Amino acid sequence: MVNLTIDGKKVSVPEGTRILDAAREIGVNIPTLCYLKEINEISACRVCTVEVAGSEKLVPACSTPVQEGMDILTHSPRVMQARVTNVSLILSQHNASCTSCTRSGNCALQTLASDICYQPSYGNSPAKMDWNTKYPLIRDASRCIKCMRCVSVCDKIQTMHVWDVLGTGARTTVGVRDGMDLMDVNCTLCGQCITHCPVGALYSRDDAIKVVRSLGTKDKVYICQVAPAVRSAWGEDLGLGTDVATVGRMVSALRAIGFDYVFDTDFSADLTIMEEGSEFIERLTHRDQYPWPMFTSCCPGWLRFIKTEFPEYVPNLSTAKSPQGMFGAVAKSYFAEKLGRDPEDIVCVSFMPCTAKKWECSVEAINDAATRDVDTVLTTRELAKMLRNFRINVAALPEDDFDSPLGESTGAGVIFGTTGGVMEAALRSAYYLVTGENPDADAFHAVRGMEGVRAATFEIQGIKVRTAVANGLGNARKLLEAIKTGRAEYDFVEIMACPTGCAGGGGQPIRDGQELGEGRGGYLRKLDVAKPIRFSHENPSVQKLYAEYLEKPLSHRSHKLLHTDVSQWSLK
Repeated sequence: MVNLTIDGKKVSVPEGTRILDAAREIGVNIPTLCYLKEINEISACRVCTVEVAGSEKLVPACSTPVQEGMDILTHSPRVMQARVTNVSLILSQHNASCTSCTRSGNCALQTLASDICYQPSYGNSPAKMDWNTKYPLIRDASRCIKCMRCVSVCDKIQTMHVWDVLGTGARTTVGVRDGMDLMDVNCTLCGQCITHCPVGALYSRDDAIKVVRSLGTKDKVYICQVAPAVRSAWGEDLGLGTDVATVGRMVSALRAIGFDYVFDTDFSADLTIMEEGSEFIERLTHRDQYPWPMFTSCCPGWLRFIKTEFPEYVPNLSTAKSPQGMFGAVAKSYFAEKLGRDPEDIVCVSFMPCTAKKWECSVEAINDAATRDVDTVLTTRELAKMLRNFRINVAALPEDDFDSPLGESTGAGVIFGTTGGVMEAALRSAYYLVTGENPDADAFHAVRGMEGVRAATFEIQGIKVRTAVANGLGNARKLLEAIKTGRAEYDFVEIMACPTGCAGGGGQPIRDGQELGEGRGGYLRKLDVAKPIRFSHENPSVQKLYAEYLEKPLSHRSHKLLHTDVSQWSLK
């Protein structure tokens, strides 16, 4: 152990510990901007500098290891002056139009400047932004503080190498590698660069205003669907815990905003399981007719990844649409017929934890679809923004239920929002479809967990099913390389682009330097256990849909409405 003193407090920590972590051990908070533990430890911003007795220079706390006998001051006059100087240098090149920034009130730089009582004597006018603001992911160079977080996350976690440092000297900036257009590199639109940016230099396209302005339009029926992971985080930006920001109050809030019908994407997650699970059994029983393994297809970031990085495996994807797509297709056919309305009268809005879903809904309709499945996708962050805009007092709202017939859900549908959930839900119903009996709802718990790659083998009526689950594209790359080189063999593989799955999606609320996906996923697991029905095939609304409209999984109508050919999707 190494013994040292920080602000007069003695502390002992393991050798190799950084000053920043040693200080946190005793409750001393040293501010940071660029730092992300084990991901971005490059001391770029220098706001974490501290004073070490006997040293002429201040040292960065985030990258300096402790040494025996160190006497450290974290808030000395010299340190505070340096901190003000470093923050002022950052702000001298920063767009100071904070009131119009997407991260105002939740910006690490804004908070730091306020905390150190820094009052700039100037304000920078916004620089002209040369960017396609119609694309789902937007970068505003005038807000960038060159902390390199986006570069590190994209390189080390997602392994996509989209962002890089460009230029030299005063012209140094961060941008798309080689100065290319974002649409011309293999960006998956996962949005992890957005959630790890400490300021508002990266953000998703705001579609909330468009929806707010059109809600209540005569001769239109406005419906919305809410993804499983949204319910785990929708109250965070409102300062509400899950005890107040319940699923029932979320439904009430959406009705208060003005939606005619509020539906649960869990319903179409169960529908996805029926189609995807049936497809897996079809492939398993006619094994020589299909490429292996079969990959899940509900994550659009993953679809973009496989199309560009491993295109030879596109035929291995399930043809089932994502729950979002399936919901839209059913809403504009089955539900429209029940209302006696033309599909064109139905306006379908999705609330998703994902930025890539904005791209997914814009992909040109294929399979002779008459209209786009989903009209607009809003993120969890945009939902909170709408609730603030409408001055909704969530705590005062009553608990309400989703609408029918597209609103009933099961525990299997809920866990779609966390890594391993799709696989577990599929295996629960696949077991039933093969044996005619339900397994124990927790029989496939081996696919749970937050490890980057998890593998498990199960036996269903004498048939061994080798499964693998990966979350985060760096882990997905490792898994596909293992399959490609023959080092691993699987039958069924689930991949989610974002670490921890949709719970940690690029459209979820941002807490600087905090990873909240695991906790959100745990909340979804609790909802699964609490559900009276935990199997997709037992969802009454799904059963009714097949009886009244689709006939059975993989029927002609099911194929037309609920399946797609990803190889035909454009990435632009």
